[in-house]
Amino acid sequence: MQVISNLIEAHIFREKDGEIEFLLLKRAPYQNYPNLWQMVSGKIKDNEKAYQTALREIKEETNLIPEQLWIAPNINSFYSPDDEYISLIPVFAAKVKNNSEVKISSEHSEFKWVNKNEGKNLLAWEGQRRSVDLISEYFISRKTFLNFIEIKF
Repeated sequence: MQVISNLIEAHIFREKDGEIEFLLLKRAPYQNYPNLWQMVSGKIKDNEKAYQTALREIKEETNLIPEQLWIAPNINSFYSPDDEYISLIPVFAAKVKNNSEVKISSEHSEFKWVNKNEGKNLLAWEGQRRSVDLISEYFISRKTFLNFIEIKF
């Protein structure tokens, strides 16, 4: 069995009234996992760094350019029984301006800004929900021992 890392997850958020809201995207009906709510995700291209993939996918899927980007202290994973591999997925947190205009790609059918609890209710996988908790804890309560490393781009 192989262990690979060729995907990223990027949780886009904005600050509003002392809280943060997460941008969730609903996968188009013709995509794998149709109608599933998710954060930005994507495949790392050859010779591309994971954070570069996150920035590219954010732009392609939402037309947003983050003000800041961090590595979230969480690695998501899944097992593929068909291809017999485990995938390790770096997670990024991307802050955008409060008034940013979202323009979704054809990969998605709709989007919405949600609070932490609604986001956790809509996301399918535990690792994604954990990322929402970690990001909220870090950027709102700031009572965490975790360290988010900012990527300068």
